[in-house]
Formats: sequence, C-alpha cells, structure tokens
Amino acid sequence: MTLLEKPSQLPVAIGDALKRAFPQLRVGNHHDFSETGDKTGILISVERNGPGVRSLAGRKAHALSVSLKVTVVSGSTPFDACDLASQLMDLALDNRWGLPPDQCDLPTAIVAAPSVLTSAETDYDTWTVSFIQTLYLGPSLLEDPTGKPLFACTWEVTNIDDPDQYRPLQE
Repeated sequence: MTLLEKPSQLPVAIGDALKRAFPQLRVGNHHDFSETGDKTGILISVERNGPGVRSLAGRKAHALSVSLKVTVVSGSTPFDACDLASQLMDLALDNRWGLPPDQCDLPTAIVAAPSVLTSAETDYDTWTVSFIQTLYLGPSLLEDPTGKPLFACTWEVTNIDDPDQYRPLQE
C-alpha cells in the first residue's frame, strides 16, 4: 500500500480496482470517454472535495463525493445498467481500493439511481452510483518531532505559555 499524499490518488485506485473487477468494460475518467463512439463502461468522477473531521492520528480529512456512472449500449436488456450499478454498490460497500486503512475510510452514503435526461424521461441505460469516501492526508500529528510529551496544570504554573514550566508526562 502506498502512502496517500493527494486526493487524486482515490479515483486512480478506484479505476485500478474496477478494471480488475470488470475487465470487459471500459473504465476511466472523462478523458477516456470523450470520443463519440460506444460509451459502454464506467466513468469515474469526483464531484466534490470538502473538509472532514481529522483522523485520530491528527491527519487532515478530505471527504470526497465520488460518482461511478454506468452506461450500457442502447438496446441492451432492460435494466442491465441497474444490475451493473448494483454490482458496483456491492464492490464499493467495504472497499478501500487498496489504499491504507489509516488514511482511507470505507465509503458512506452509497446510492444508485438512473440518470435523468434533459427531458422528463429517465435514462435506464445509464445509472450513477454515488458515495462519499474520506481520505486522511498529511503527516500524523502523533509523530511529534519535538520529542517527549509534556504537560502542565494551570494552577501549578505562572505562565501556561512558557514551555520551561511544563514537565514530562511520565513524572
């Protein structure tokens, strides 16, 4: 497992996992689906990146909203895209995509729904599986470069901001 340094590592890891799980399908981002040909496959998008609650180790949290858009060729069996979306939901349910567990939470708020066309119709050949996955980036604050943990009781010191008035935690 590699150390997470940036949010873009999540969609890359998801893509690798989906290619292994669905080798017969095209999997990628919007660049991979830009031509006008067959759109059958899974399009990976990051819709939002918002702050989350820091990890217990003190790493900064990024809550990424991920969408996996499933498209099957027109004329497929009815609800093929729904079935594929269901398989994606099952795959995403307990998946960290090969990323370190202390830096990648399990997906939450997983939902799948058919896409809505520009008209009032619903496109049952295209479904989107959406979820939120939190990444914890940056150094762990538990790896404190200052050395031993120190503490002070406010009633025992004259200046709480003076580090010389603190003593080691083991005392």
